[in-house]
Amino acid sequence: MATAALDEILDLNTLEQYCSAIGAGTLLKSVVLFEQLMPEYVGNLVKAKEAGDKDTLCSEAHKFKGAAGSVGLKRIQQYAQLLQHGNDEGWEAGHVQWLDVIATHAFDDLAALKAFLQAKA
Repeated sequence: MATAALDEILDLNTLEQYCSAIGAGTLLKSVVLFEQLMPEYVGNLVKAKEAGDKDTLCSEAHKFKGAAGSVGLKRIQQYAQLLQHGNDEGWEAGHVQWLDVIATHAFDDLAALKAFLQAKA
């Protein structure tokens, strides 16, 4: 994957810093843990949306934003950031699309992250 495309989905600056500080192998262990939890994160977002539970959707998006950011998943973090702010202008019009981006790309972005770290390990 081209670096420009990779930069859209991964926080390359942060990942490089993490790799320098703790090593790609150690970071990859955190990513594997995140991978185990991600279906639950995404599932909770979808369930909250389907139930029309805005408060839970925003709360779950906040948790997911922090988790995604902690492993360098830039695109997912950015859309979860938008999704967590239910009182912001544009939320009502955009939240379904933002959730769709998360659900559509989360697993592929995670695969790209793992490949990036495996290449560095």
